[in-house]
Amino acid sequence: MTSRLSARTNLRVPARVPSPVRRPEPRHAVVRWLLRHEVSPAGPQTTHPAARTHAWWKVMCLTGLDYFSTLAYLPGIAALAAGALSPLATLVIVALTLFGVLPMYRQVAKESPHGQGSIAMLEHLLPFWRGKVFVLALLGFVVTSWIVTMTLSASDATVHLVESPLVPEALSDHAVGVTIALLLVLTGVFLLGFTEAITVAIPVVGLFLVLNAAVVAAGATELLARPDPLHDWWQGLLATPPASGLTHVVLAFPLLILGLSGFETGVSMMPLVSAGERPSRQTRIRNTHALLTTAALVMSGYLLATSAVTTLLVPPAELEPGGAANGRALAYLAHGLLGEAFGTVYDVSTVLILWFAGASAMAGLVNIVPRYLPAYGMAPEWGRAVRPVVLVYGTLAIALTVVFDADVDAQAGAYATGILAMMISAAVAVTISMARGRRRRAATGFGVLTALLGYALVDNVVTHPDGIAIAAVFVLGIVLTSLLSRAARTIELRVGSITFDDAARRYLADALRHDGTLNVVAKKPERGGPQQYEHKESEQHGLNRLPTRAHELFLEVVVDDPSRFSEDLHVHGVQVAGYRVLRVHSPAAPNAIAGILLALAAATGVRPHCYFAWSEGSPVHHLLRYLFLGQGDTPVLVREIIRRAEPDPERRPTIHVGG
Repeated sequence: MTSRLSARTNLRVPARVPSPVRRPEPRHAVVRWLLRHEVSPAGPQTTHPAARTHAWWKVMCLTGLDYFSTLAYLPGIAALAAGALSPLATLVIVALTLFGVLPMYRQVAKESPHGQGSIAMLEHLLPFWRGKVFVLALLGFVVTSWIVTMTLSASDATVHLVESPLVPEALSDHAVGVTIALLLVLTGVFLLGFTEAITVAIPVVGLFLVLNAAVVAAGATELLARPDPLHDWWQGLLATPPASGLTHVVLAFPLLILGLSGFETGVSMMPLVSAGERPSRQTRIRNTHALLTTAALVMSGYLLATSAVTTLLVPPAELEPGGAANGRALAYLAHGLLGEAFGTVYDVSTVLILWFAGASAMAGLVNIVPRYLPAYGMAPEWGRAVRPVVLVYGTLAIALTVVFDADVDAQAGAYATGILAMMISAAVAVTISMARGRRRRAATGFGVLTALLGYALVDNVVTHPDGIAIAAVFVLGIVLTSLLSRAARTIELRVGSITFDDAARRYLADALRHDGTLNVVAKKPERGGPQQYEHKESEQHGLNRLPTRAHELFLEVVVDDPSRFSEDLHVHGVQVAGYRVLRVHSPAAPNAIAGILLALAAATGVRPHCYFAWSEGSPVHHLLRYLFLGQGDTPVLVREIIRRAEPDPERRPTIHVGG
């Protein structure tokens, strides 16, 4: 019998067959350049630029662009909102940072070491389609936060730029054009790569922190030489009724909490953090903890110091809208305490860090969103590639800048809504994690933190209802485009590698030795004894003229979670009363059957024959069942998936359908 087999026949099926999915190599050089680097769903494998890691303090400079840049405006906001109580309100934020938000994100980093963040933690709470829709909604808030971070930071940089005495006044009439130019340059930096972004971030952050330290030192020197402001502040503080002071602090809290915006970005950057010469999960987590802790300590010290000198040395009238210190309190002090030359350098540094703060947001978007949507089948496969994603986000940022006319105040509500929603998702995830680990005190503490963040979000929604409206547009847009993409990609061949256990390989080898063919009978997994296999075999002999002496194999696909899009397949050989069954778990039955048939054809050199019976019922009903449940009119779908995946008809597995 063996002598009759084709020379191409492989009687031994390998234990693992690579994915039969074949992506054609792009012909155009520009397309190849665009698709060169991809984000891996599981971390910095493949050709993602994050495969080149960096010391944690360098990555901190990239993530800290957004975090540290808030010093350009936050001390002034605190002084305007809380008045003389600004240092106390800032102290509350610092305490919340060090004893609430920092421990929270350290736990997030521990439980999502590949940088997926709190979204990955929450993804496991809801199964099937509910979990996917929940993640899509969270991604909508993530995109809102980070896109608006890009546009707001660039718009704020434009404001500082046009207010500089070195810039012609005529430029103030072209704020939108200047902001778009800044966003285009930012997008261009990321098209080059992450290394280039980090290279720019280090001197920008370093210079800004050094200049702010100089302003604080000059302010302290001024207070030592002229202690009257400190005495007057203290007397005013003592004269403030406790109830009134508490009210001021509570009202200022939602505004100041935006100074915590860099933590989620810090976690998302974990794939960029070096894990040493012998990379390990624990080393990367430890280095990320160092990044988060150092950033929190540095920012806390600067917030307290800058809030103090702003409150004591800047006249309250100048902080009001239209005042010389409005939105730029430290720049006002830099000019007043250290001269125009230093003040100009400070202005340039502020413009640079505000402009490049969008790099933190862009880096977060590139590292987070492509890990979910393509894996769900809810974005084209090129959605994993870094450069096309950068172009999409850059285009969205420019469009949003035009819509808001580069107005900083108009974007503030959406910025706060997105950031607070991300922080609340992290707080909820960590609270649940602590509760499941029976760490009651920690769960209670993080529950209180969740309530505080929830208060800030509600206050922001009431104060800036346009923010939640903008976030809703992003959420709705992501959900709709994702579902449409999923529907369009359902008939793709979407399987990873295929592993056959020893029993499955033995059944396949026996079938090849028997007559050199592979006859596979597709069968739904059903309850019952051997009679179901006997009935199916008899049915196929009658419907499809299955050869009488065929050494047939039954193929059963168990659909576990149809909301998943693609995964590796593990084929197990099972024997039921003498019938040999190949059993596999997959998100979609037709795709799994097509993938296994193509893999067997490639591994053995034999074109498998697969036998089906027509499905009863409405085609529309079957289509909907396939889209949402992974099952439908299987033979038609299997044939179409194979036809699309294998262009050569002579190499396609043969499909037999009767009924």
